[in-house]
Amino acid sequence: MMVKPELFSTWFYPTEVRFGVGRISEICEACSALNVERPLIVTDVGLAGSEMIKEIIDLIKASSPEVGLFSKVQGNPVGANIEEGTAAFRSGSHDGVIAIGGGSAMDAGKVIAMYQGQEKKLFDLHVKVEGGPNIDIEHIAPIIAVPTTAGTGSETGRAGLITDEAVNTKRIFAHPKMMPTIVIEDPQLSVGLPPNLTAWTGIDALAHSFEALCAPGTHPMADGIALEGMRLVKEYLPRAYADGNDLEARGYMLAAASMGSTAFQKGLGGIHSLSHSIGALYNTHHGLTNAVFFPYVMDFNRSAIEEKMIRASAYLGLKRSGYLAVREWILETRDFFAIPHTVSEMGIDDSKLDRIETLSAADPTASSNPIKFDEAAARQVFLKSLEGAIDF
Repeated sequence: MMVKPELFSTWFYPTEVRFGVGRISEICEACSALNVERPLIVTDVGLAGSEMIKEIIDLIKASSPEVGLFSKVQGNPVGANIEEGTAAFRSGSHDGVIAIGGGSAMDAGKVIAMYQGQEKKLFDLHVKVEGGPNIDIEHIAPIIAVPTTAGTGSETGRAGLITDEAVNTKRIFAHPKMMPTIVIEDPQLSVGLPPNLTAWTGIDALAHSFEALCAPGTHPMADGIALEGMRLVKEYLPRAYADGNDLEARGYMLAAASMGSTAFQKGLGGIHSLSHSIGALYNTHHGLTNAVFFPYVMDFNRSAIEEKMIRASAYLGLKRSGYLAVREWILETRDFFAIPHTVSEMGIDDSKLDRIETLSAADPTASSNPIKFDEAAARQVFLKSLEGAIDF
């Protein structure tokens, strides 16, 4: 298909993003710009043996023969993945990270780039609700991000999410210097993503923008980015789902994902706090879990977000106005992409409810929910998601 000229651009907010079909050809120049001579590619097992990775390695070897590859990154990466990746970085005398893949690979890549220069133990460095991390910021290695999915937006985020397997808890590692310095968003690299993952990652991007819009506080830039991010998902996710080779749809979904992670610097909320706890305990796909919890958290927050939903429904061009119109669109979107209506359809029951409510309330994202999201709130929303109870 013919690609529109506007699908080739470079922008510098919140970092340098080289956007467009074929931009992966600039990977060597990106390394040179950051003085990276011995990069370590961090990706996942599924991508490691792909033609795409082989071609990228061949490109890089033209100027950086000592390029390394680390791929022991699972979905919902764990501390052991980071320890092994850091050992690979150090043993190979690497001087930068190229994170290629979805959110798991990029999160792992960013945390490896940070952790390789630290003396403290890994889980002494995560963000705590009561205070920030104790990271030695002078020794964070340069990071280049190459997303192949359009969901987490980790490429324009300053955080990485890693599960502490000793306590089955997701930990957030974050610092502004963990944001990749250069991002290459090439729609051609995402055409192989299957329809179900296209949908799940796309709704993750939607959840980021939605929760950022709903988060309390004054941040007009984040609100504007969030609204446009939601609109791009509404327009282009169905197209990318129906035709994986639609480069225009793939491109704008990559943009929507980056916009979501840029906007959520304002905050996230209950969708993510519940999803993080479920992901840690059951190893579920993050985007899918977000999609399931979406309407139940909306209902819990309704009294605090109704005015914002009037603006959102207008900007999205919905036929009706207000909260119910937006929720109806969310429910219809879930149905279109065959998202389960309840967590029980994902094989989850209430046997770990006490742990779920404790983890969810303690998750840093809970602190920016529009209404206080404590253990009682997490229990209430989880039980409704278990039963499929929507408020009308």
